[in-house]
Amino acid sequence: MRILVTGATGTLGRAVVPALVRRGHQVRAMSRREREGTDVTWVRGDLASGNGVRQAARDCDAIVHLATQGRKGSERMDVAGTLTLVSAAREARVSHLLYVSPVGADRVPTGLPRHKFEAERVIRGSGLGHTVLRTTHYHQWLDRLLRRLAGLPAIPVDPSVPWQPIDTAEVAARLGGLLADGPRGETLEFGGPQVLGTDELVRTWLRAHRSRRLCVRVRYPGKLFAAQRAGALTTDATPLGRISWADYLCPPVPLSDDFAVEHTASPTSPANQPEGDPDLRVYGGDEGYQRQTRK
Repeated sequence: MRILVTGATGTLGRAVVPALVRRGHQVRAMSRREREGTDVTWVRGDLASGNGVRQAARDCDAIVHLATQGRKGSERMDVAGTLTLVSAAREARVSHLLYVSPVGADRVPTGLPRHKFEAERVIRGSGLGHTVLRTTHYHQWLDRLLRRLAGLPAIPVDPSVPWQPIDTAEVAARLGGLLADGPRGETLEFGGPQVLGTDELVRTWLRAHRSRRLCVRVRYPGKLFAAQRAGALTTDATPLGRISWADYLCPPVPLSDDFAVEHTASPTSPANQPEGDPDLRVYGGDEGYQRQTRK
């Protein structure tokens, strides 16, 4: 499948592009600057100005729309930019437009979520085959946020604000599956495996980084945090992701499926005993084993 990915250099795009390549798709990644790659065709395109968008969409079977912008300029990028992309997709006769939006876009009346919801409405009314996937906050985004906050004299913590972080790799896999299914014409939600208060989120992060920072209890202001405090940015839709916040920060060491490799790697394994010591008894992982002795 020939797939155009907008926002290919963003937090989610950096996971989605290689995941689609591994699935055997021909990926065309859109960026505002010139880039080069071996497995990906990079094209220049700017949703804010519209430059290069029609050329980028030409001959594509599907578009994965990830491009967004922070609080400043989000309306221009997310609403006007989506209108530009929809027009280009119609002209190119794209069969599936897959859009990623935040969980709570329909429940938060302000800022980026509101603009994302307006972009959803543009897509739903476009007449194109489409799917909307709403996700919770990404592990990677929260990790960067806490790195910045750790540079302050104290980290502000509001225990009443819940988070349900999910890994971008799992979102990328979910998007790959939705592309394989074809347009569903509906809105789905996808969240992480746990809902954590800000205090637990920060404690886990500090423990993982072996850092001791002063934390000050505060109440985050504004309509967005009020909605998040009320649970508008979490979901119980299934399936949920599997990678927890703690496992993202400290990935568990995978166990080998090869029994022989595991036992050979053990320092108490007979395979690792020096041949010059024939009377050595072996205990631990191979307890009960005794090398034959010479008479």
